[in-house]
Amino acid sequence: MRGGHLADRRALITGAGSGLGAAIAGVFAREGARLVLVDRNDTGLTQVAGKLGDAVSHTICADLSDASVCDKIVQEAVATFGGLDILVNNAAILHFALSPDVTPEMWDKTLAVNLSAPFHLIRSALPHLLAACGNVVNIASSGAIIGTAYTTAYSTAKAGLIHMTKCLAMEYARQPIRINAVAPGAMRTNIGTDLSIPDAADRDLMARYSGLRPAVDPIEVAELVAFVASPRGSAVHGACLSVDGGVTAG
Repeated sequence: MRGGHLADRRALITGAGSGLGAAIAGVFAREGARLVLVDRNDTGLTQVAGKLGDAVSHTICADLSDASVCDKIVQEAVATFGGLDILVNNAAILHFALSPDVTPEMWDKTLAVNLSAPFHLIRSALPHLLAACGNVVNIASSGAIIGTAYTTAYSTAKAGLIHMTKCLAMEYARQPIRINAVAPGAMRTNIGTDLSIPDAADRDLMARYSGLRPAVDPIEVAELVAFVASPRGSAVHGACLSVDGGVTAG
């Protein structure tokens, strides 16, 4: 037996090759979980798995924009563990762009990864999570709660993710499963490393949702995700918990 609040829980975490996903994997490992990690960045996955040692049972390099891939990922995780207790839908892509410059390809890819993939992963995982009395934690965003200029596709997808969380929570309100969301604000991660702000962007508009406090350490968000996923969060169902330094307070 492993010690910790997630002792021997079998967890599938997407977007685990860097940033918040890597932080979640680290906290889960510390709390005793057994992990299958997914990311499109194989190098990042290898590095994270190397740091976490035998807590990581398997890694999968995959593009979640393909629904059939989502089904295969769940099948691999279940085959690895013999079941599944926790699904963390963390993988995401983000573009800053003026809305007229958002191409159909950008829009479709953003919604596919940020909204459709979580649904397909949940759909495939449901029988196993129900059997294990498990739970789902979807990683949303403060941009899903307040309007955010120049992130229309991303924020729209994340808003859909929160509502999907609530719809599924109601559908399964009488079943032995919990489905929740956590909505971070700005974090000190690398999701924006390759992003550029459009030249025509109004920086004052962006400042409205940047917050008055410093960007959050992803470990702080990961600790909340672990709480929600653990037995300590047994009363939390159908919730979206903000961890954004007060950005959405008013």
